[in-house]
Amino acid sequence: MSTPAATHSRPTTIPQTLPPHLTPLETAVWRAIAYADVFDYPLTAVEIHRYLVETAATLPEVEAALLCLAKAHLCQIDAYYTLPGRQPTVAIRRERGEHARRLWPAALTYGRLLSGLPFTRMVAVTGSLAVDNVAPNGDIDYLLVSANGRVWLNRAFAILIVRLAARRGYTLCPNYILAENALFFSEHNLYTAHEVAQMVPLSGLPVYRQMRQINRWTEAFLPNANGAPHDRGHGRAPHPHLQALAELPLRTPLGQWLDRWEMQRKIRKFQPQAAGSDAAFSRDWCKGHFDAHKQYALTAYQTRLRDRPKGFS
Repeated sequence: MSTPAATHSRPTTIPQTLPPHLTPLETAVWRAIAYADVFDYPLTAVEIHRYLVETAATLPEVEAALLCLAKAHLCQIDAYYTLPGRQPTVAIRRERGEHARRLWPAALTYGRLLSGLPFTRMVAVTGSLAVDNVAPNGDIDYLLVSANGRVWLNRAFAILIVRLAARRGYTLCPNYILAENALFFSEHNLYTAHEVAQMVPLSGLPVYRQMRQINRWTEAFLPNANGAPHDRGHGRAPHPHLQALAELPLRTPLGQWLDRWEMQRKIRKFQPQAAGSDAAFSRDWCKGHFDAHKQYALTAYQTRLRDRPKGFS
């Protein structure tokens, strides 16, 4: 899953002449804002509450902590909170939010088409669009869950939708496809926890709920981020009977052979590009993340933690 778009700008160093003692909740609030700042994404109180780092609290408790922090440790512009010196990110968020507003109708339309493809069991929007943080000319990232043993055939069908969308000026990236038996994410860190918590399911809600249940380790990082952040889904494929009918000829040894052939062909093509990236491929998943967004995000977050005010744990 890709991360929200970022300008890779450096944060302003936070002054060190601050009170020596801050509560665990105040520290968690500051850390939530610091992580979002990696992506030039100031947060509202409600969003800080949802993505509170490693600490559970109620919204009124978060709002009370923000009242204390905003006096010296944070900046507030309208409903948004930023690190000191990062006030320009409010304008960036508003601009990207407008791009996202215009992109969502296409994301829903093509997500519905993807959900009706043979062997699709879940479709979710991920990346920058999931949090309405889309740069101009941004793409639409999807995570798909496929039937077991048909990940690569499902991907091949999805590429047909990608090409259809491209002819209409939209860039679709179904860049993470998992089998139903591979819903557990083995990398346990704040980045992956955010990606799981931020995804917006469009179809296959039972599979989405199963994924969240299997990955309850995310609660250690984001204890308040339960359930989907938005309700934009339709719950099921538009024509499930047609979908099942289309799958029949491929639920055979021929379909198994085609899936294996497609997997081997694509892995040979992708492997040279995968070195040093987050990409990974197997029978049960196709993770086409050929960038290093995860490492960048975690490193940039650690930089902000090193520059944090005295008294933050």
